[in-house]
Amino acid sequence: MVTDDDGRLERCVGIVQSLTNGLSEREANDALTANVCKGQQQHEEVCLGLFTLVLTEPSQAQRCYRDLTLVNRDGMNVVLVKINQILMEKFLKLQDVPRTQLVWLVRELVKSGVIGADGVVMTLLKQVAGGDISTKNLWLAESVLDILLEQKEWVLKSGMLIAMSVYTYLRLIVDHGVPNLLPLRQKEVDFCISMLREKFMECLIIGRDLVRLLQNVARIPEMELLWRDLLHNPQVLSPQFTGVLQLLTARTSRKFLACRLTPDMETKLLFMTSRVRFGQQKRYQDWFQRQYLSTAESQSLRCDLIRYICGVVHPSNEVLSSDILPRWAIIGWLLTTCTSNVAASNAKLALFYDWLFFNPEKDSIMNIEPAILVMHHSMKPHPAITATLLDFMCRIIPHFFPPLESQVRQGVFNSLNFIMEKRVLAHLAPLFDNPKLDRELRSMLRERFPEFCSSPSPPTEVKMEEAVSMGMDNHLLDKEEGCYDNTEAAFSDDEEEVSNKAGKKREFRFHPIKEAVMEEPADITPWLDQLDDTMKEKVLQVQKTSDTETQCEVMQEIVDLILEVNTFLTFSPSVLFHIRSLEESVCKPVCLVFRNLVTMQEDNSGFSVLLDMLAELYQKQPKIGYHLLYYLKASKAANGKMSLYESFAQATALGDLHTCLMMDMKACQEDDVRLLCYLTPSIYSEFPDETLRSGELLNMIVAVIDSTQLQELMCHVMMGNLVMFRKDSVLNILIQSLDWETFEQYSTWQLFLAHSIPLETIIPILQHLKYKEHPEALSCLLLQLRREKPSEEMVKMVLSRPCHPEDQFTTSILRHWASKYDDTLGEHIKAQLIKNNNQPRKRQSLRSSSSKLAQLTLEQILEHLDNLRLSLSNTKNNFFTQTPILQALQHVQASCDEAHKMRFSDLFALAEEYEDSQSKPPKSRRKAPASSPRSRKGVAPPTNNEEESASSSASEEEDSKPKAPKRKRKGSSAVGSDSD
Repeated sequence: MVTDDDGRLERCVGIVQSLTNGLSEREANDALTANVCKGQQQHEEVCLGLFTLVLTEPSQAQRCYRDLTLVNRDGMNVVLVKINQILMEKFLKLQDVPRTQLVWLVRELVKSGVIGADGVVMTLLKQVAGGDISTKNLWLAESVLDILLEQKEWVLKSGMLIAMSVYTYLRLIVDHGVPNLLPLRQKEVDFCISMLREKFMECLIIGRDLVRLLQNVARIPEMELLWRDLLHNPQVLSPQFTGVLQLLTARTSRKFLACRLTPDMETKLLFMTSRVRFGQQKRYQDWFQRQYLSTAESQSLRCDLIRYICGVVHPSNEVLSSDILPRWAIIGWLLTTCTSNVAASNAKLALFYDWLFFNPEKDSIMNIEPAILVMHHSMKPHPAITATLLDFMCRIIPHFFPPLESQVRQGVFNSLNFIMEKRVLAHLAPLFDNPKLDRELRSMLRERFPEFCSSPSPPTEVKMEEAVSMGMDNHLLDKEEGCYDNTEAAFSDDEEEVSNKAGKKREFRFHPIKEAVMEEPADITPWLDQLDDTMKEKVLQVQKTSDTETQCEVMQEIVDLILEVNTFLTFSPSVLFHIRSLEESVCKPVCLVFRNLVTMQEDNSGFSVLLDMLAELYQKQPKIGYHLLYYLKASKAANGKMSLYESFAQATALGDLHTCLMMDMKACQEDDVRLLCYLTPSIYSEFPDETLRSGELLNMIVAVIDSTQLQELMCHVMMGNLVMFRKDSVLNILIQSLDWETFEQYSTWQLFLAHSIPLETIIPILQHLKYKEHPEALSCLLLQLRREKPSEEMVKMVLSRPCHPEDQFTTSILRHWASKYDDTLGEHIKAQLIKNNNQPRKRQSLRSSSSKLAQLTLEQILEHLDNLRLSLSNTKNNFFTQTPILQALQHVQASCDEAHKMRFSDLFALAEEYEDSQSKPPKSRRKAPASSPRSRKGVAPPTNNEEESASSSASEEEDSKPKAPKRKRKGSSAVGSDSD
C-alpha cells in the first residue's frame, strides 16, 4: 500500500529521470540546476528525487549524491528533514537496501560537514535499540559507531552529540558481553573512554544517569581505571570537575532518558499512558511484551523503560484525575517481567534512582511519585512486592556508595518528606508499619525512618489513584510466589493463577466455535439520562428485545439518529447497544454500522461520525476490529472495500495500521482459530506491507492451527489465493522462526515450500543453523536440497557449515549429490577449493558482532571432503576418481603447509595417485579406489595414526578455534575405521 508520502517520492524520482534521461553527466547536472532555479517547489522535487534514488539505487548513489550537493540551495535542509521523518516514522518498515543506503547517506552528509547532520546522527542513534542483539540492530550500532570513529574531529565540535553518543554506547556495552560480540564491545569501550577522557565536561551534562551507566560497566578493565579516577582523582578528568557528587546531584535531562527508546517504543508507551483506560491495558502490554521484552537480552531494556516513565512521562492533572492507566501500574508490570536477579536489582535502582540525591528545589515530584505508589497500591493484594521495594529502599542507603551514605540518607528522607508535603500520600505509617510486612523489615523501617512511622488515626489517602484503583491493576505479582499471569485486568489469587495457567495450555487440535455465552443485560441506567427521549427509547428497545431481526431494524434507526449532527453531540457511544456476544455472524446489530460505513462515501460527513463512534466502541470492545475485517470479507455489500479497515485503524486511539491489524488478529487468534484461517488470505493480499515484512502474523497463525488447517492454507497458496512470503523478506522471517516451537517451525517450512520461491533465496540460512538447536529447519532443508540440482551457491553454503562429528548434514547431502550429480558437484567443489586455496590460510576472526557469519575456509572444505571420502569408502561411487576433484586436490597439496598435508594425507594420497597415473592409460586411472592405498597396507595404519595425531596437534597449535580437539579425535578414528 503506497502512502501519499511514498507517492510523492516516486513522482520526484520520475521528474529527475525525465530531466536527465539520455543526457551526459554534465548536461544532466545543468538540466537539474536550471530546474531548481525555477522555484521552491521544483527545488524540493529535484532534491527529494535524488534523495530517493540514493536510497533505492545503490549503483547510482555516488553520482546522485554528488548531484544533490551541487544543485541544492538550502544547505541540504529538505533532505535532512526527510531523513529525520523517515527515521522517526518509517525506519522499521524500510527494506534492507534503503536501510543500508540511508546509513551510507548519513555518513556522506557527515563527511561533507553539512550543518544539521549531527541532529540526524542523534536521531539515528535513537533507532539502535537496547536489549536487542539481532543482526540488524548490531549492524546499525556498529555502522553508526564507525561514522563517529571515522569522523572524530567532526564529532568533537558538537557537545550534545558527544554526550548523546557516550550515553548510548555506555548503555549498549552491557548488551554486548557475549563472546562473539566482544570485538564490537571493545570498539564501544574505546570510543566511550576516548570521549570521557578528552571531553569530560561535555559528558557532564548527562547528569546522574552517567554514574548509573558507568557502574554497570565498571568491571571492564579500561572502565575500571576511569571509574577510579572519577571517584578518587576527578581533576584528572577535568579541572572543573569536583567529584562524583557533582554528577549525582544533577538531574538527567529528558532528552538522554528518551534517547534510549526507539521511536516506536516511545510512541507505544506514550499511548498507554495517555489513551488506554485502567483495566483495559492487557492487550497493549501483551503486544509490547511480544515485540520488545520476549528475549533474554531484553532484560536490560526494563531499566531504560522505567527511567523513561519516571523522568519523561509526566501526565497532566487532567490525565492524573482520569481513568487513564497510571504510571505506577506500568512500572509494576515491568518489574514483574524481570526474570533474573541482576535485571530485577537494576530495575529497582532505576525506579529509586532520583530518590538517592533528591533535592526539592531542583528535582520534580513526578520523578519519585511512581515508586511510592507502586508500593502503596501493592500492599493489600501483594504485600511481597511492597516488601521487596521497601527493603531495597532501606538497603540502598548504606550500600550505594558508603562515602556518601549521609547524602543518600538525606536524599531518601527529602523524597519521603516531599511526597507527604505534596499529598501524594497523606501518611506513610500505613505503608511502613503495616502488619503484612515481616517483623525484621518493619524494625528496619522504624530504625531508618522513625519520623514517618507514627500512625495518625485514621490514615487517609489523598491521591486520585485511590478512585482509579478498581481493585488494583493486573501486574504486580511477587516473583517469589509465581510468575505473572496476564489473563485478567485485575490481580488474581494464587489459586486462581494456577487454574488460569492450566486453562491456558495450548492445544493444537481444532475446536468448533464456542457457544455464545448468554450474559445478563448490562446496566446502562447511569447513561440513559444523557440521551434525548427518542434515542433513549431506541436504546432500551435494543436492550429489551431478544429477536435479532428486530434489533437490526432498531439499530438502523439508531444509526440514522446518530448521523443527525445535533443528536450525535449528546450521544454517549458507550451505550450504543448492549453487546451480548460479538461472535455471531454479520446479522448482529453492530454490522449495521459496518454496512452504513461501506455504503457511504469517505467525504460524507456521516462517514467520519460513524468511524469515530466505532473507534470509541473499540476501546470498550476490542473484538470489533476483527469483526469489521470479517464483515468486509464476508459481506457482498463490502466487496472490494477492505481498505475501509485502514480508515478505521487510523481513527482508533492506536492510529497505526500495522499495530491495529496485529492486535486485532491476535484477538481473533485467541477467540476463534477458524475465523483466523478464514481471514488469512484476505489479510495477506490486502495488507502486504504490514504482513510480509515480518513474521509477527505468521507466528500467530502457526501457533494455533492444526494439521488440517495447515493443509488448507497450503492449498490456498498453491492455488494463488494466498502469498505469505516474498523474496525480499523470506530469509529474515525464516531466521525469526528458528526460536518458535517445533510444530510452528514445521508448519512455517511447509507453507514456505508451498510457494514457488527458489531455494537459493533462503540458502544463506544454513549459516545460522546449529545441529543441536535447529533440527526442524535442518530436516526441512535437507529434504528440499535432496530434490535440487546443486548450484555453486548451494555447495558453498553447505560446505560453510562447521565440522562436528555428530553433525551429519553436510556429509549426507554431499553424498546424495555425489551419487546423482557427481559431475556438477565435482566442478563446484573444485571451484571452491581453488578459490579458497588462493586466500590467506589463517583463520579469519569475526570483525565484529554485526555478524559477519563464519567464512568458508580451505580447512573446512578439506574436512568435509574427508568425511565424504570415508562415507563413500565402502561403496562403488566413483566421485573421487573425477579429474576435476583430483586436479583441485593436487593444486591444494602443492601449496599447503606440512601440517595440513599430514592431517589430510589420505585425501591428498588420491591426488598423488592421480599424478602418478598421468603417464598410464586413462583406463587404469578411472579405476582408482575412493580410499587411499596407504590405508590398505598392513604396516601403514599404526604409523599413519601416529603421524596424523602429531600433525593434528601441530595444526591445532596454530588454530585458535575450540573445535580443534574434536577434529583431532575424528581424524584418528577416521583413519582407524578406514584401515579396518
